[in-house]
Amino acid sequence: MTRKFFSCLSLVAVLLLGAACDTGKAGLVVDATQPVGKANRVIYQMNIGAFTPEGTFSAARDRLAYLDTLGADILWLMPIYPRGTMMNSPYASMDFRGVNPAYGTVADVKDFVRRAHELGMKVWLDWVPNHVANEHPWVTTHPQFLSTDEQGRMIHPFGWMDVLQLNYQDQGLVDEMNATMKFWVSEVGVDGFRCDYVSSPTIPVAYWQHIIAELKDMGCELLSETDISDPNNRRIDDCGFDYDYAWNFQERLVKRFGAQGTSADSLKALCEQFLAESWTVSNLRMVYLTNHDQNYNDGGHTLADFYGSNRYALTVLEFTLYGMPLLYQGQEIGDPDTLNYFTDAKVKWDRVDPRMRHTVRTLIALHHHEPDLAENAPIAFMQAEQDGQPSHGVLAYQRGAVLVLLNLADQQATVRLPQLAAGKYDQWLDSRTIADGPCSAVHQLDANHSFSLDAKGYAVYVKH
Repeated sequence: MTRKFFSCLSLVAVLLLGAACDTGKAGLVVDATQPVGKANRVIYQMNIGAFTPEGTFSAARDRLAYLDTLGADILWLMPIYPRGTMMNSPYASMDFRGVNPAYGTVADVKDFVRRAHELGMKVWLDWVPNHVANEHPWVTTHPQFLSTDEQGRMIHPFGWMDVLQLNYQDQGLVDEMNATMKFWVSEVGVDGFRCDYVSSPTIPVAYWQHIIAELKDMGCELLSETDISDPNNRRIDDCGFDYDYAWNFQERLVKRFGAQGTSADSLKALCEQFLAESWTVSNLRMVYLTNHDQNYNDGGHTLADFYGSNRYALTVLEFTLYGMPLLYQGQEIGDPDTLNYFTDAKVKWDRVDPRMRHTVRTLIALHHHEPDLAENAPIAFMQAEQDGQPSHGVLAYQRGAVLVLLNLADQQATVRLPQLAAGKYDQWLDSRTIADGPCSAVHQLDANHSFSLDAKGYAVYVKH
């Protein structure tokens, strides 16, 4: 399948088919799009064992056309290595150069990567540098690769009893880990790594600086599983990672807004805090609402559990605020269930929320289409007014030509935007109609226009 390249032409030029759209609206091309540039990419997190009923690389390879149609640009694969038996955790590796036999072989990984590349997608492996499974052969063959306490006992980091801490003071361990990362790049063709527990105090900054420089010379990109804007992690800012997690922002969205939030002022404050922190780090950022940890750990939480009816508007926020947006497998159909990644619980692809599905499809195409939604393009918040007074339920902002309105209130709102520049705008998203499929309509907007938003509703426009 060939992905459609978005130019900077007016959206009107890419309108198709009016099926499922009201009079005056036209269907949108939202499938098989590709970004206008590297800064407009979307990352998709996949557990090979959960993505298909078969749970294999071969089956996942055959479904890559689906992800191409969706518009995923980078595929982050959760750990693919043979697992320790104590908890069957994918993060307890038995062999960093091997493949979980339930998933297939190294040759199968090569075929998967080759097909992803044919479709224009990159593949990043989940790399687990801090620890290995208790049963790892190194325990007997290379015990010097493992850290020990003052009594000579091997260490279980954080009390994780199924894994043992690696020893980065041993040059042999350093050489082996580096050679293994390069193996996946040179022999299998992967394009980068999501690096687990980068904030581990036992992995020296100098180690990361050295290997990241070498991997970048091989064309790799690297994502750190940490929030580098956190003062406790600022040392990692010197390592050279391309991306980090917007970790603190996601936690604040859950804890300080979550399912009950109705105040646009509160959400704006969280966004401004996040943006201010983001300008202090040298890398770009991955923005997310959920991932494998949020979805399963601590009892398990779906988007509905975390965000309630705010989950739709916050999805719009994720794709339009800042950074590279992450989709966790199944999020695009509404995140219907928690997925136990220790047992490779399967995504329930038959449980589709049409409103979320069409919202995400449209947002990916929009993120691809608009240079103003690049990872770190500036943002300007606007004051919405209702009946001549500031609206405390509607958050409005612009990123260049892109205008976003989110009604967080529990009731319908009609607002104006006194700062809005007059002009012709294409409406990409309308929460009142999106459940029936992506549509677009052209509007003449100005500071006196009345925007009608349903409760927990949203609208997105692009100025000509």
